[in-house]
Amino acid sequence: MAKGPRYCVPFRRRREGKTDYRARKALVLSGKPRLVVRGSLKNMIAQIIVAKPHGDEAILSAHGGELAKKYGWKAPRGSLPAAYLTGLLCGLKAKAEGVKEAILDTGLHSPTKGARVFAVLKGVLDAGVNVPHSEEKLPDEKRIKGEHIAEYAQSLASNSEEYQARFSKYLEQKLSPEKLPKHFEQIKKSILATFRGGKKT
Repeated sequence: MAKGPRYCVPFRRRREGKTDYRARKALVLSGKPRLVVRGSLKNMIAQIIVAKPHGDEAILSAHGGELAKKYGWKAPRGSLPAAYLTGLLCGLKAKAEGVKEAILDTGLHSPTKGARVFAVLKGVLDAGVNVPHSEEKLPDEKRIKGEHIAEYAQSLASNSEEYQARFSKYLEQKLSPEKLPKHFEQIKKSILATFRGGKKT
């Protein structure tokens, strides 16, 4: 640890690797609601947050658990297709609440091209919320639908032992990974049907 009379100890959340205060200051000064995206191996969370003098206020949120409980999503909730659907759900909720634009807050996530963070962003954009972004960062449609997962499952079909090991979570939910793109489309239609006319039905 650095020493000396001019050394300043970083804020606690910076030391813990939770907050980049320089980036946060720029986001807050924009005056726009923040689309905050956070994820773990098993789940993705998207929130629309507004900075207030007393602290941040979450206007709304969407998470992978909602996909399973309310819409019947059977695949892992930390996957790229689930990230997109979480973003779509968040975006539709935002539109229903009158939020028309936001600015992306990825926290300390590295902005890797095609990452789950940008799959969430793609879902929010498709819902009709305006978020400044670079098109090259967004994942392509095939990956969003899970076609890459279905193709990989087909390539392992002849090796039943590895197939069972790789896709045990799918099989526990009685979902064939080869049918993931079809399942994705069904859940997407179900989410869109819930928000007909821009309002939750």
